[in-house]
Amino acid sequence: MPKPTLTGNIKQHRAFPSKILGNRRDVQVYLPPGYRRFSTRRYPVLYLQDGQNVFDAATSFSGVEWGVDETAQRLIRKSSIEPLIIVAIANTGDNRFHEYAPTPGVIETKGKRKKRSRGLARQYRPYIDKKYRTQPGPEFTGLGGSSLGALVTLAIGILFPHAFNRLIVMSPSIWWDDFAIYRLVDLIEKKPPLKIWLDTGTAEPGWEQARTLRDQLIEKGWHLDIDLTYLEVEGADHSEAAWAARVDPALRFLFPPTGRM
Repeated sequence: MPKPTLTGNIKQHRAFPSKILGNRRDVQVYLPPGYRRFSTRRYPVLYLQDGQNVFDAATSFSGVEWGVDETAQRLIRKSSIEPLIIVAIANTGDNRFHEYAPTPGVIETKGKRKKRSRGLARQYRPYIDKKYRTQPGPEFTGLGGSSLGALVTLAIGILFPHAFNRLIVMSPSIWWDDFAIYRLVDLIEKKPPLKIWLDTGTAEPGWEQARTLRDQLIEKGWHLDIDLTYLEVEGADHSEAAWAARVDPALRFLFPPTGRM
């Protein structure tokens, strides 16, 4: 078991209850340098899916963490990004598909009966604003994830732009439910005010699907390098280590410095 690798001021909320999903999960909250000192300041907030993998190698699925705490700490101290609160929300193992899938698609195709997701991602809502000094407006609130967590991040952003405006979409599972995310993007009539980081690695199966998604978003009104960044990483696979390497540029794009100290 790897040793804990937490960096900075991280608050632990064990077995945090979800009234909507009817279960409990661990939640970790990274507070930026200066949070205690500047007691009246409010901060933008970024919620990240699969929280076990975000800050700590000891809890990560593969023993490799994203290193979001180390990266944010370094970028904030260098004034390369705006100081922000980062909330890592753990998944609940076997229920991960039910929580993260945006549509009730097929999970397992083997056997006589197909197990289907209940599409509970549409019900996910954060409660951190009540306890921490966040800037609660959607323009200050981000959501991010990888793989299925990235898929649900984009779906939630499209469905609930009044809650989240900044999205980190790393290696999204575009294949889910016969490419349901393509259909969801096609349904957009008026482009919501979403700023999106989208990426993929060229060693991932079906990585070209992310390029198609990029083109769809551009057709719907997003502009590259303004409110949409798209990155293809040559040789990168579908892993925690690959996503960790992209945290730095994703944070720089979505949370640029404002000059406010």
